[in-house]
Amino acid sequence: MIFRARSWELHVAGAHSLKDKRSVIKSLKDRMRREFNVSVAETAYQDQWQRAEITACLVAADAAQADAILEKADRLFEGNPLVRIVDVQDQRL
Repeated sequence: MIFRARSWELHVAGAHSLKDKRSVIKSLKDRMRREFNVSVAETAYQDQWQRAEITACLVAADAAQADAILEKADRLFEGNPLVRIVDVQDQRL
């Protein structure tokens, strides 16, 4: 059994308020839960309206499966015009 966590620091360029940012972040978190079956939370910068950190955690049968899921999550952020990835950090638990 493999445990993985990945954090994405994001720039939310179109957000002009915390409400705008939370709308974008909530949509991304909901989609990650639904499509990838991961635990996900906003883990930093909750009081900044153009910056966010989202962390996803998962348990997989093997490392290849865990890496494949996290790569799909990377593409979710890369393909979203509302956010830009600033930094990515992996935690291997």
